[in-house]
Amino acid sequence: MEFKGFSKNTLAFLSSIKKNNNKEWFEAHRSEYEELILNPSRTFVVEMGEHLQALVPTINAEPKINKSLYRIYRDTRRMGANKEPIKHRIGVIFWQGNTKRMQSSSFYMHFSPDELMVAVGVRWFEKPMLDAFREYISDEDRRVRLDKTLKSIVAKDREYTYLEKGYKRYPRGFNADMPSADLSLYKGMATFKRLDPNLITNGDKLIDTLYKIYEDMLPLQEIMYEVSLRIKED
Repeated sequence: MEFKGFSKNTLAFLSSIKKNNNKEWFEAHRSEYEELILNPSRTFVVEMGEHLQALVPTINAEPKINKSLYRIYRDTRRMGANKEPIKHRIGVIFWQGNTKRMQSSSFYMHFSPDELMVAVGVRWFEKPMLDAFREYISDEDRRVRLDKTLKSIVAKDREYTYLEKGYKRYPRGFNADMPSADLSLYKGMATFKRLDPNLITNGDKLIDTLYKIYEDMLPLQEIMYEVSLRIKED
């Protein structure tokens, strides 16, 4: 089925979730969720995935919950987790490789009534990925290459940016005198751009816009996938 975009009512429905964030309300409106969000999200994954596989043949595009799609219910049991049970921000992920989808470099997007965010990379590192990242950038040539890649991406569009540093102290093996040493202070490595969320209603324009951004950010995707291959299994 061709992806024609999300309904003009989709963002309003997400606003309703935000105002009525409880399971009883959501279950009474589940059919709207399926019509306005779940079904078009599946179609989007198929079509966007076909485009992305032209860039990265091994990218994973699976239109299923806990694959390219996320559960609408939030896991509120985790310490520090948002305690609102229903998500009003819809995420989609296309990841590369056989590692965890959140710990292999990915093409990502989410939308809410507030924004459409498009990103490439790994948003945050679990310890195995953090260790692999630091091992990768312990080599000066690789570290400088990554630094230049980030700067070249953000130079393509003034609205492209990347994550802020997550640590204040250099980890063991790094110091301020090393070229591009600040890369060791990151808890994740991703570039992103924020867009008008109303773009989701125009299927062709959404696909074309995202493809251009993903193509611009592809060099980071390639580096972070290389990093993910260095993860040591327990």
